[in-house]
Amino acid sequence: MPPHSAASAISFSIRDYDLAATLGCGQAFRWRKRDGVWEGVIGARWVRLRQDGKYLHAETAVPTSDWSWLRDYLQLDVDIAAVLATFPDDAPMRAAVQSCRGLRLLRQPLWECLAGFISSSNKQIVQIAQINHALAERLGERVPVLPGASPAFVFPSAAHIVDAGVAPLRDCKLGYRAPYLLQSARMVAGGEVDLAAIKTMSYAVARAELMRLPGVGPKVADCVLLFGYGFPEAFPVDVWVMRALRELYFPRRKPTAQRLSRFARKHFGPHAGYAQQYLFHYMRTR
Repeated sequence: MPPHSAASAISFSIRDYDLAATLGCGQAFRWRKRDGVWEGVIGARWVRLRQDGKYLHAETAVPTSDWSWLRDYLQLDVDIAAVLATFPDDAPMRAAVQSCRGLRLLRQPLWECLAGFISSSNKQIVQIAQINHALAERLGERVPVLPGASPAFVFPSAAHIVDAGVAPLRDCKLGYRAPYLLQSARMVAGGEVDLAAIKTMSYAVARAELMRLPGVGPKVADCVLLFGYGFPEAFPVDVWVMRALRELYFPRRKPTAQRLSRFARKHFGPHAGYAQQYLFHYMRTR
């Protein structure tokens, strides 16, 4: 069934889509859930989302005729069955898919995704969310919301972060990450690293380009390539994924991180990044 739209509301027919898992699995940090309803800001648009069986309902605070931005962000048109069919047919992956079926990868605004993962080092998801909400509330511009909703803000641009300087970043609890975010903002705002141009690069070249930025190591680069750019082969390896690989695939061995990375990219196929998020969420929630 095609979506039915009004001035500021729309309903999408969906299949194999788990909104709660998708928004709450640690790939994005500025969604808030209240009474089963999710509120967040995508770019400069506040949106409220609710899943009701086979339908996903969305509301905005301003008249909207083109909803392609939301379809793209939520990746509603992805053939998830085709993606899952590329996963290896082994016991750990079957368990992860059974536990997390319906989880999708988002396609996030590039700078917000990059800044969010720069702030994520050595932090738990709830702490990362607090940092990113604080950055938006202190440095971002307010956006219209529906009556009764919490105030909402655009995530600050790289230029706004450069103008703010390091002190407000420390006030947002970034700690030692504050100078990294500020220096990366300077490189992006000044054009030294062109985030849009990275879309046209190969995975290896794009990864190396992102890793020129302060605070961006292999894991952060892979997170941005996967959740911002949609590179399917990007396979972020953090503590949870490392634990999943060692416990589920190498229970009686102690492979190095490099060995695990090579194994993952070969074993999990053309949509390794999707497999990674299923393993990540499975390990956190099982």
